Amino acid sequence: MAIKIKARVKEKPVKEIFIDTDFIRLDSALKLADVVQSGGHAKVVIQDGEVKVNGEVCTMRGKKLRDGDMASVPGLNIVVRKR
Repeated sequence: MAIKIKARVKEKPVKEIFIDTDFIRLDSALKLADVVQSGGHAKVVIQDGEVKVNGEVCTMRGKKLRDGDMASVPGLNIVVRKR
């Protein structure tokens, strides 16, 4: 007898951050989005592999995020928008 299981994937909330420059560093974006409290906290979160940029795990604190890029942390997606 086959058992069918249906699972629903809950979509993460999206938070937009707005920049006036061409790019923002990943660690700064996390601080701006209130995901982390300090640069040191951002460093730990990023180096532990908890952050994805455009769907791929990113361990570079200085990764440049530009207009339209998305960073994901558990429970939240962050989208960069240029003003």
